[in-house]
Amino acid sequence: MKVPPHQWEATVAFYRDTLALRELDNPFTSGPQSTGFAFGSNHLWIDRVPGVSQAELWLQVTTSDTATAAHHLAAAGVDRCDEIEPLDSDTAFWVTSPAAIVHLVSEPGDAD
Repeated sequence: MKVPPHQWEATVAFYRDTLALRELDNPFTSGPQSTGFAFGSNHLWIDRVPGVSQAELWLQVTTSDTATAAHHLAAAGVDRCDEIEPLDSDTAFWVTSPAAIVHLVSEPGDAD
């Protein structure tokens, strides 16, 4: 979840204190200030992002073969949009859904 700076602390407190979700160690060494939580079988990352005016939900799709996934998505008419945010990965990439929801496509342990 990408959150404006003026809402970030309250949003993190909501998931940590109000919902009592377990906070995760942050494995990221670059990028925005980020706090993660165990959210059922998923991880919820809340990034503090200057320049956004409202929260945005971004999703991650994990695959064992990003090259095959890229070909499948391209054949379905889905355009890559790698300019969205730099990645520390040679294989992970960005796409958006028709509803403009951003998706990170990556392999397990890559860019997560």
